[in-house]
Amino acid sequence: MSTEKHTARAASIAGTATAARVTSLASLASAPAVAPDQEAAARPTVVLVHGAFADASGWMETAARLRHQGFGVEAVANPLRGLDYDTAYLKGMLQGIEGAKILVGHSYGGAVITNAAADVPGVKALVYVAAFAPDEGETLGGLLEQHPDPGVPPLPQRAVQFTRPDGSTGTEVMLDPAEFADAFAADVPAKTAALMAASQRPIAVEAFGQPARQAAWKTIPSWALVATKDHAIAPSLERFMAKRADARITEVNSSHAVMVSHPNVVSDVINRAYHATR
Repeated sequence: MSTEKHTARAASIAGTATAARVTSLASLASAPAVAPDQEAAARPTVVLVHGAFADASGWMETAARLRHQGFGVEAVANPLRGLDYDTAYLKGMLQGIEGAKILVGHSYGGAVITNAAADVPGVKALVYVAAFAPDEGETLGGLLEQHPDPGVPPLPQRAVQFTRPDGSTGTEVMLDPAEFADAFAADVPAKTAALMAASQRPIAVEAFGQPARQAAWKTIPSWALVATKDHAIAPSLERFMAKRADARITEVNSSHAVMVSHPNVVSDVINRAYHATR
């Protein structure tokens, strides 16, 4: 496979889902947090990091549940400009959050929390939601190439070139909106999946060629949610990375958009991480 085709395919395979839904935004805004008490005050902040082809709104239903349970929640706007860039951005965000933290990454967001968390004080747990968990020195493109799965069909992809401010040319990848639902959000209501496709954010191809500099799961307790109907990251690869990280694994019959289709399961895994590390 050529470098250009491999990079574009790697970027497309690591995509994620987003839900730009007015109802979801309203539910998060109106969801009351649990009345403060000693336990709630001591709870960590849950930091939610989305992956490619998404934005922070994909976490809205999960975030609403966590707030109702008394957690502080930060849904980070992941820049999707490359692992080095996105890691630096997340570290900066985390430095502004006082106290204990649980980091949750979906898809490509898992690589970002893996690369960022080791240098940030107060991170109690990592939660991988249908996510990458690379080891030090690994690239996401390399992981995909080394762990192929014939049961996972190729994703529809569009490579788009753009001009950077310095005049150089960059390349980013998005998914064909007409095929987005089948590829990424097969168990999400059709209207929601259509909005996710329309509002998807592309990812720079650099994200899949830059090696992870650290593997925070080696020192921080980890949990993993494997989506068994995932057509973006093969479930077999998700299991491999989760087992290697010695993560507590939960499996759910879900598409890649698990935080949209199964927010209760996602929030439950986060709660398990909290109770095991408090």
